[in-house]
Amino acid sequence: MSYPTALPLDQISLDHGFLADRARLVRETVIPWQWEALNDRIPGAERSGCVHNLQVAAGEKVGEFHGLFWQDSDLAKWIEAASYRLGTHPNPALDAELDRTIATIAKAQRDDGYLNTYFQLVEPDKRWANLRDCHELYVAGHFIEAGVAHFEATGKRTLLDVVCKLADMIDQTFGPQPDQIPGYCGHEEIELALVKLARATGVRRYIDLAGYFISQRGRSPNYFEEEARRRGDKELPWHMHHDGLATLQAARPVSELDEPVGHAVRMMYLLAAMIDLAVERSDVALAEQSRRLWKAIVGRHLYITGGVGSEPHGEKFCEPFDLPPDRAYAETCAGIGVVMCARRMLELELDGSHADVMERALLNNVLAGLALDGRTFFYVNPLEVVPAVAKRRHDTHLVKTQRVPWFGCACCPPNVARLLASIGDYACSRVADGIALHLYFGGSVAIELGGTEVRLAIRTRYPWEGRVEIEFESASVTEFTLHLRVPGWCRALLLEVNGVETRIEAVSGYARVRRRWGRGDRIVLDLPMPVERVRADPRVTSAAGQVALQRGPIVYCVEEIDNGPILAALSLPRGATLEARFDSDLLNGCAVVEGEALRTPAADALYSTEAPIPVPVHFRAVPYALWANRGEGEMRVWLRES
Repeated sequence: MSYPTALPLDQISLDHGFLADRARLVRETVIPWQWEALNDRIPGAERSGCVHNLQVAAGEKVGEFHGLFWQDSDLAKWIEAASYRLGTHPNPALDAELDRTIATIAKAQRDDGYLNTYFQLVEPDKRWANLRDCHELYVAGHFIEAGVAHFEATGKRTLLDVVCKLADMIDQTFGPQPDQIPGYCGHEEIELALVKLARATGVRRYIDLAGYFISQRGRSPNYFEEEARRRGDKELPWHMHHDGLATLQAARPVSELDEPVGHAVRMMYLLAAMIDLAVERSDVALAEQSRRLWKAIVGRHLYITGGVGSEPHGEKFCEPFDLPPDRAYAETCAGIGVVMCARRMLELELDGSHADVMERALLNNVLAGLALDGRTFFYVNPLEVVPAVAKRRHDTHLVKTQRVPWFGCACCPPNVARLLASIGDYACSRVADGIALHLYFGGSVAIELGGTEVRLAIRTRYPWEGRVEIEFESASVTEFTLHLRVPGWCRALLLEVNGVETRIEAVSGYARVRRRWGRGDRIVLDLPMPVERVRADPRVTSAAGQVALQRGPIVYCVEEIDNGPILAALSLPRGATLEARFDSDLLNGCAVVEGEALRTPAADALYSTEAPIPVPVHFRAVPYALWANRGEGEMRVWLRES
């Protein structure tokens, strides 16, 4: 299991509602579509080369390597997603396809355990020569995660044996001994993968190796500097010119980090591994440092959509509170990193604020990366787009104004797939005295508590409605605590147990209901969802004088298709009434926010001393995650308040 307290995925069923719809989309559309992309069978899409490279490395075909150093990782993430899919919804055809692919991987693996098609096919004499730039351990980490997922989903050791051999070779190659490499990867990933492998196999030295990679990172003498001198490098790569080794979280020891730095995905993966190690080793100091970093990210670097990484040049964290909407990078993978870290924080402590961040990032930033058709994707997730400007400006040239079927660097699409295919890992936990529900979904949970099987049926239309009904379907009676998350945005919790209103104060973001439960017992949780205006800290200068609209966990945006062009001309009167309604015909069904706004008409001159007279207009806002599903146009999250 990805997390120590997670239930096996087949014990959590999502069968109706918002999250279930997204999980079904991944099963039925995204995973098959991405397999076609990885096999270069989608007309008009950028070439992947992943399966081609693997087949060439395995000797199954003749050809040349295509793509980037880390191309294998796209295939590994897809295998992980497909494995999770098998774990919840068996599919003989997919199972057989995975078996064939894994057999090819085993053939491609070298006798000593090494596995990386770029270096096997292009530079076989340069293995481990450029850890700073070439992602070898990053690729290995994703293969390891795939191997663990496939084993846990199917019980087969075919891929697990491959990745154990790979991990053992890495364990022999890296470390403090004279005959070992005292290095670490420029892109963190291997660390959290090794912890997963240790949990799956019980081999603790994998945890020790993960700890070595983290403790060695950024120490003096700096490995990356010495490695660069050996290669004769004259200067750093372009994406490191401004921040140097801090781009890779390697300018100083990790133990000295108190603010997120550098490449956002790498930072989040590093923090995820730190939390894992803190949990596995009961390391109080590392846990406290993880909390400080997490608090800094959430308190000073998080977009309202849950995205991180505001600087496009190098996909990096910038200064605290520098969160520009139009230049936001907010990479889908970085948002997934936020979700991963939030879930891991819940392993450190059952605090609803972590689940709040997890939900914010998931339902807004991450899901924006996936189109409703399941066949196109965003890499960059800005909070404001004017298509002509985005295509022209250098600092927004990476922004896509429409989702695309694939990327040459396609890290995000399979990352979304593996997250949504394993969403049960994030939805609930086994805790010391019972069960904790972190994300509300329509479906069921089955768990054994104290030797008794407990089955919960959950009915809800969340996040469009705040009513959650939980019914106990178990025949036996058992006593335990049900921890129900009370989101931070909820101002007035209503809770009924068997039809009787019950007053329970939330503790650390969870309502804790303890009793002897049996078949027919029923809880109703009602989380009122008024439309709210959210204002940013004044240090977020790009949002000064503006508001964003939020209802429950959903952040809204306005689009040109609903409100006409020049969205910057819209403003919301402070006292204007805002109403939400569910529109079953829009964007596969969603709650929209509507009300009266003001539109400032275009002037005759570029600048004028006369105050324009705004015109009342009706406006409509839609969930941010669903923008750009109806053609190209302007989009905006932050609106002026008048």
